[in-house]
Amino acid sequence: MKGTAETLLNRIEFPVLLAGLIIAGGLWGFVELMEMARATAPHGFDTEILLAFRQAGQPGIPIGPPWLEGAVRDITSLGSASVLVLITTAAILYLLLIRRPGTALLVFVAVAGGQVLSSLLKLGIDRPRPELVSHLVNETSLSFPSGHAMLSAVTYLTLGSLAARFLRGRATKVYVLSLAVLVTVLVGVSRIYLGVHWPSDVLAGWCAGFAWAMLCWLAARLLQRRKMVDESE
Repeated sequence: MKGTAETLLNRIEFPVLLAGLIIAGGLWGFVELMEMARATAPHGFDTEILLAFRQAGQPGIPIGPPWLEGAVRDITSLGSASVLVLITTAAILYLLLIRRPGTALLVFVAVAGGQVLSSLLKLGIDRPRPELVSHLVNETSLSFPSGHAMLSAVTYLTLGSLAARFLRGRATKVYVLSLAVLVTVLVGVSRIYLGVHWPSDVLAGWCAGFAWAMLCWLAARLLQRRKMVDESE
């Protein structure tokens, strides 16, 4: 049995193993956070972190200098539907121009599928926005999971992993992927700072987004191995 396990591990490439672990961890984390979201009263974890971003005793005033609020609004726009659609469309058109339709289709399926999944999850959980602090931006949709956090993870990780394939040098690849993760994290934190999401909403968005992005990456890799998508793409 031990020899069989070692042989199996030797046959599995490290990136594939890592992607599998991220998917499993993301699904487990999302399920745990979903139970928290379905509770009748907010969890202490959520309330403490949300209030930590506001001045003591003044839930309508965020912490930090006056200019920070505007900067956070700019950051949160990086996860808005309009910006993500613009970025995704530009990437798809570029891939079509360089004659890589298979890769363009994979990007479309990953991002569009993530949007559909996010909407279905929101409707399924049906969690209202937090009322503990004032909202610094107007939002009308449901709260769980954070669409900004989830779709940022899906879009930036998908495009980051795609870009890394065309870049030379491990340091450059790590830089691009790290930048994608950093933008995703900043967008998620901005949603908490602006008071429009519970922290568990954002964590769930990250879990679902990372898991979906890695699942799409594994699907793309499988299609390439089966020659359904050209390896050169």
